[in-house]
Amino acid sequence: MIDQNLLNVQTMLRNNGILISFSGRLSQQLIEEYGEAVKSYLVSEKRPKNEAYHIFSIFIEMTQNIKNYGTLKTDSVAWDRIAQSSIVTIGKDDQGTYICAGNLIENEDLPSLGERIESLRQLNKDGLKALYKERLRSVELTNGRGAGIGLIDMSRKASSPIQYSWTPDADNLSFFTIKAVV
Repeated sequence: MIDQNLLNVQTMLRNNGILISFSGRLSQQLIEEYGEAVKSYLVSEKRPKNEAYHIFSIFIEMTQNIKNYGTLKTDSVAWDRIAQSSIVTIGKDDQGTYICAGNLIENEDLPSLGERIESLRQLNKDGLKALYKERLRSVELTNGRGAGIGLIDMSRKASSPIQYSWTPDADNLSFFTIKAVV
């Protein structure tokens, strides 16, 4: 029975163009180890250096964002579910190589996250570059979390606007998904 289940998972991954997938609770050590695995994979694929750098950077930023969100929610009654819910994938489709990540988030956090991403989706590459430089020069960082520089940088490195969605779950949570194409 387990062999068939694993084969079904592999088939689903292949059918969706997923090359690499990590799921479960993230720690800094795991992010570093997964990062090394992604680097090795990209080297073995002989990707152009710039493309490999963008894929790796976005992957690291997405995993860090998930880990940091879980750290912020340690006092939440849903913390364990949030911490266990992460998944990050790298795949290929007709648009290019994509990095897609998801995790449970509290519904109260959806509006501000959606607004931040939507505002970035409206900017062209020059606008993203200017905003990035402005935020880097900013003296006052938002809640000590980098003033949203990570999302801006992902948007700069992506070949098209970042995509996102959420699916309502139980207990005032939703599964939030973000995708960047390189």
